[in-house]
Amino acid sequence: MANLAPDLAQLLRQGVVIPAHPLALTPDLKMDERRQRALTRYYCAAGVGGVAVGVHTTQFEIHAPETGLLEPVLSLAAATVDESLRGDPRPFIKIAGLVGGTRQALHEARLALDHGYHAGLLSLAALREASDDEMVAHVAAVAEVIPVVGFYLQPAVGGRILPYSFWRRMVEIENVVAIKIAPFNRYQTLDVVRAVAQAGRSHEIALYTGNDDNIVPDLITDFDLTDPLAHPTNEAVQGNGKGAPVRFVGGLLGQWAVWTEQVVTMLRAIQQQRAASTLDYRHWLTYGAQLTDANAAIFDAHHNFRGCLPGIHWILQRQGLMAGTWTLNPQEQLSPGQVAEMERVYAAYPHLHDDAFVAAHLDEWLTP
Repeated sequence: MANLAPDLAQLLRQGVVIPAHPLALTPDLKMDERRQRALTRYYCAAGVGGVAVGVHTTQFEIHAPETGLLEPVLSLAAATVDESLRGDPRPFIKIAGLVGGTRQALHEARLALDHGYHAGLLSLAALREASDDEMVAHVAAVAEVIPVVGFYLQPAVGGRILPYSFWRRMVEIENVVAIKIAPFNRYQTLDVVRAVAQAGRSHEIALYTGNDDNIVPDLITDFDLTDPLAHPTNEAVQGNGKGAPVRFVGGLLGQWAVWTEQVVTMLRAIQQQRAASTLDYRHWLTYGAQLTDANAAIFDAHHNFRGCLPGIHWILQRQGLMAGTWTLNPQEQLSPGQVAEMERVYAAYPHLHDDAFVAAHLDEWLTP
């Protein structure tokens, strides 16, 4: 069983920005290695604490053997991270997306380890009809190979509803080190948070928001959901009979694949204010609503997220990091009116983007 190194476990629990890495393509749908490398360099330069590769934002289609893209994409990202950090070493977590049934997920977990990845973000979308027992067994099998980041993926982009009963058992698996919670649904989000709280594992399992529609409220909320009657000897239960609040410590997000330098600034400010007990809720709730409005445009919420990936690509193309909005799935296209919406939020919220930062470094990142 591979385990997280202590410095990476500490980093993950402290909370960092982890962008979900996009896939840069050429017009003939081949990987654009130069721009793919530039994206990774951008994230490292922006100060992120990790990257997630082979996830929804990277396009799940790369996991199909006929594309021949999974290993090249994983390999290039890992090598570029190592190159980027060589001059300024720091803890940095590389997370690989794992999909499919148990056999496929185990194969991908071993592939990820071979290329220097530290953990696997485990999608359960392929287990659409599986029982709790089958899903828990699946997670446990993968956790025997690689540290697992659990993944609640919203149904609109291929996920399935995962009940509290599953999460309560899943969080007992020893090598589950974090959970990306991304159902875009407050009730389902609370199911996962409550499971972690009631298992008494909030000090061991790091919660990362994937709720691109609710990023900032996730990051500033204290969730007090422990049931002391259910766990009277739980170490997480304090002398007043209540559990220590559970918090999202960071995010693993497609939204954070764009405007990333400002994202790092935002998370650091929230963390610093939390530490000083000066969290400015009024400011952050306003900021959060603006970010959600921007996300609605980029993710194409009005068309059930059909243009989500092209929207991310359009922002990166506008900045010069990508050459186009092409995707492997021909059904994923910018929706009518989506560009106008993205232009609107660009103009409305200039403090959200990092165009000046990108412009200052773009030539350097695009160097072969």
